[in-house]
Amino acid sequence: MKLAAALAACAVVGALGTPVAVAQSACADLGGEVNAEGTCRVHVQNRTYTLTMTFPDDYPDQQALVAYLTQARDGFVNVAENPDARNLPYELDARGTGYRSGPPNGGTRSVVFTMWENVGGVRPQSYYQAFNWNVAKRAPITFDTLFKPGAQPMPVLYREVNRYLEHQLGTMNPVLEAAGLDPANYQHFALTDDELIFFFSPGQLLPPSAGPVQASVPRSAVASMLAV
Repeated sequence: MKLAAALAACAVVGALGTPVAVAQSACADLGGEVNAEGTCRVHVQNRTYTLTMTFPDDYPDQQALVAYLTQARDGFVNVAENPDARNLPYELDARGTGYRSGPPNGGTRSVVFTMWENVGGVRPQSYYQAFNWNVAKRAPITFDTLFKPGAQPMPVLYREVNRYLEHQLGTMNPVLEAAGLDPANYQHFALTDDELIFFFSPGQLLPPSAGPVQASVPRSAVASMLAV
């Protein structure tokens, strides 16, 4: 009976320990490796396509990254392996850059992916995908939760983004008011201690010929409206 009890106890301990022992990181889930700098790199190359993905391995909401990158990868591979595919090999490059604000046990974490995709068209496609995380609340940050309820950030964001792009492009008022005041164009962003950085895919804020652009807004300009 003592032996049976001991074996039963070991079985319980083993069952409880199993998830920890077999749990994999997002990097492992995607078939990548983490380098000494803490960056995950996934790379696959064959006769039909080249796939490269990199991202910080310490972003708190790894599941969100895996879900997005898995969907992007699977869709791309399906296109590349289609029997009717032409102008091979195709290429997908997803490069995630990490940002942070506040103390290590609080503040925010951000990862912004610059997506570059060539599937045999006239020109490659480039676009952004951002993920933001509230460390203290353990919850994602979206544009809707970035600001306090009742805040009206759009006039300030439009002014600051327009000003920033004026300086970068050397063009007066490059952003049309309708686009500059539309919250739908500001969904991809990152937070630092000093700035809000917004990322705009081609044709979103400027004409498609301008390509992907980003613009920085001083955090001080919207500090009183921020909810994080």
